[in-house]
Amino acid sequence: ESLPYSIGLLGISAGSLLLAVHFYSLPRAAPVIPNTALGILLLILSSLLAYAGIRRSLRNASLFLSLCLTISAFWCGYGVVFILEGQGVLNDTGDFRNALVPGLVTFTLALLIIAVVGFLNREVVLAMIASAVSLASAHEVAVHYNTAFGSSAVACNYMIVCLVGGYFAVGRILYFLTKEKIALPGTDLAKNKAHEQIQSTSGSTNHFAVTGVILNMLSASVFGCRLLGVTSKLFIGQVPWLWAAGIYQLGVCILSYRAMDVLMATFFGFTSILKFAGGYCLLYPIWQPEEPSFPTPFLVVFSILFAVLALFLTLKSLVDGLYLLFYVAYCIALACRPKGFFEGGPQGVDVAIFVASALMTLIHLYNMKAGAKIPIGKGVVKALLARSSFLKLREGADLHTPYLGYSKYADAEVLGYACSVLASFAITMTGDPQAPLATVVIPWVVVAGGILKLLGGSVAFARGKTLESSAFILYAVMWITWGLTRYGGLYGTTRSFHTAVGIIAFMLFNGFIVFCTLFLNITWFFYSLAFLLIAVSFLLDAISALPAGYDLAATLIFGLVSFYCFLSALFNSIFEGSCLPMGRPIVQLSGMGGGMTKCLHLPARKASSVKRIADILKNGGTCGIPTDTVYVLVAACNRPDAVEKAHRSKRQAQERPMSLWISSLKQLEPAKHLFSPLLWDFMEAAWPSPISLVVPRGEWVDFLGMKDSAKYVGTPQSIAIRIPDCSVTTHLIDLVGPIVVTSANPTGEADTTHHNQVYAKLGDKVDAVLCDGPSPENIASTVVDCTKIDSGNIGFFRVGIIPKSQVLQILEQVQKK
Repeated sequence: ESLPYSIGLLGISAGSLLLAVHFYSLPRAAPVIPNTALGILLLILSSLLAYAGIRRSLRNASLFLSLCLTISAFWCGYGVVFILEGQGVLNDTGDFRNALVPGLVTFTLALLIIAVVGFLNREVVLAMIASAVSLASAHEVAVHYNTAFGSSAVACNYMIVCLVGGYFAVGRILYFLTKEKIALPGTDLAKNKAHEQIQSTSGSTNHFAVTGVILNMLSASVFGCRLLGVTSKLFIGQVPWLWAAGIYQLGVCILSYRAMDVLMATFFGFTSILKFAGGYCLLYPIWQPEEPSFPTPFLVVFSILFAVLALFLTLKSLVDGLYLLFYVAYCIALACRPKGFFEGGPQGVDVAIFVASALMTLIHLYNMKAGAKIPIGKGVVKALLARSSFLKLREGADLHTPYLGYSKYADAEVLGYACSVLASFAITMTGDPQAPLATVVIPWVVVAGGILKLLGGSVAFARGKTLESSAFILYAVMWITWGLTRYGGLYGTTRSFHTAVGIIAFMLFNGFIVFCTLFLNITWFFYSLAFLLIAVSFLLDAISALPAGYDLAATLIFGLVSFYCFLSALFNSIFEGSCLPMGRPIVQLSGMGGGMTKCLHLPARKASSVKRIADILKNGGTCGIPTDTVYVLVAACNRPDAVEKAHRSKRQAQERPMSLWISSLKQLEPAKHLFSPLLWDFMEAAWPSPISLVVPRGEWVDFLGMKDSAKYVGTPQSIAIRIPDCSVTTHLIDLVGPIVVTSANPTGEADTTHHNQVYAKLGDKVDAVLCDGPSPENIASTVVDCTKIDSGNIGFFRVGIIPKSQVLQILEQVQKK
């Protein structure tokens, strides 16, 4: 924990030293550090700070995370503005000031809030650094408006940051290198460690939301400063702030999925689109003299999506839900004004968003650290819903159960479907073929339909939704390619043939996805089929044979289907049951259908997971578990109902009966007198191992408490019994008692060698899967017939991982003994 902390403090100190040197040398004719070099160095340090903050956050959610990510975003935009100044892009009088001030104002306030919360919670070092950087930014704003304020005041503040940060960074590095033996005075934070660790494990709070809200302040400041007269114009110099905010919010979106917060991740995905669009509009005058044209249907739909998201977020926090309504008003204001971001109406809403975001930053930061919380209406709507029998909230450890396997990310399908809605409604406004860039569609289609859909596809893949993720990624590539060629001025008659060939290739891939969705669910079948209509409209447009109204109809159909999927995914992630069902597969295959329901997926490396599986088995459940060979389906043998359930779910064939597993021969010790000495010695020599021994059925079965479940195990004459050579499995049997075992696949199919396959084959029939990745072996156990061992003969029902020669060698050694 010391290392990321030290890297972060050193990065802040290094950047502050650079800026201190820069501002001390300002009165000179030639700066010591050229603006371009300074900008590049700040960009490098901003990436280092982002790394340190995220690395630290994976273990501990502290104020350090917010400070690192905030200064990282600050120096990212700041550095690009310096590069633009160094390259002569900001050459008009006042351009440098107009470019810098919106960002400086934002981070002055944001860092001041972090400093206040830091002092209130006794995080003195971080509070001092935040307050010094905040004062430096405030002094810099004053320098730009009044030359009477000397730049040395700014440099002095940065020197304070450099000295304080450097001292504590060196202290923490020394503490780390000497293994906590040497600590400089005041740098030993061991006392806070236990408190922070307790705090970090309590609940799944999204600590990245603070940074996301600060970035909302940043984009709002760019347009709000213009309305209030703080800056004199909107131009290319302010694009770095908008796009830095957009890029960082994409990162916050991914980190929010890591924090299992689907709603805030979707919200930050939405707001990043607005930031990229705002930056595009400021770049727009470079290549077009006329005013930009906004796709009104898109913005109306965007406001509806924000409203729906606000409604669902209210269930989590009333204040967060109300905060989202500002963005509903923002989209409506943009739709009502032909020049969009350049008009006073949207800029007025930007000012309101700036103030609201500052308040939300203070609330979230304070609640993250303080014992006494600021009330945010958490659980108000939830309490009202508790009385409803129709809508029941999903809660507890199963809330983010992955679709396949074990994933550290929440579900990104909500954002994926929303991007489909946005991209489809964005292109309902075709624009001028002679001036394609005049329509502000590129950011909507490329960012919303492309980049964010790629993000959703990658997270969906991490959760095991392979078909959905493949579709999202394919559609993302299609939206990006089409958006850039059609609306980026790259599309023309000379390239129509090449475009048509590419679209046909996409259609072939999508045809395969449509075929696969027959086995997934009916909604996805219509979703992929509707995209095929979009691809056809792209193809007809490329060869100039598009019938009037066809493209509008295709985009409306795809948009409405995507909107239903968006609502369904939201309902299914928040409420229990299928309020808006996705439907069953159109074609149902034998052994498939595991994706219809969700079963628990627990990592085998955790002792708590094994205990939970044991509890499920004791309560009559059936589970898929790893072994020393392949995955198996198990039930507690003292639960006849569970054994019968396992028998039914497998459609167990009579010629392949279920077997019995124990953790040690001690469990059979009370019945030792019922086994022949040779058989007992052979069992003792053969186990633990992947060798199943078929022994004569007898009274010893009663000692294991099998009761009525005995009829499902073995045959009337014999039972296969084994002690597995797997610590997880034997520990589980120690907790539960002897278990009944069968292979984790429908009878007649191949053995299951990965926990994802257990779910794919039996996911709707088992209660949980203990996940341990690929099996150590792809071959099942060897089954030995020991019913006639006393006569010196053994047989083999199946030769598996252990060869015949090895088994016979064990028998020979036992006989000699």
